[in-house]
Amino acid sequence: IIAPKNLRRRLALTQEQFAEATGIPVATLRNWEQGRHAIDPAAKALLILIARDPEAALATLAAARAA
Repeated sequence: IIAPKNLRRRLALTQEQFAEATGIPVATLRNWEQGRHAIDPAAKALLILIARDPEAALATLAAARAA
C-alpha cells in the first residue's frame, strides 16, 4: 500500500503542493495522512502510478487540468 504521506515526502512536496499537483482536495489528503479516512481504490491506483513514475504522472495530471 502506498502511504500518501511517505509518497508526498519522497517528492518533497507540502500537502498543499501535492494536493494541487494531484487534484486531491487538501482536506482529503490530510484525512488520509491522519488515518481518519480510508483511501478509495481509484485514489490508490492514482498514488501507485505517481509512485512508479512521478514525473510522467504529475505531468499528465497537469496537462489534463490545463485542457
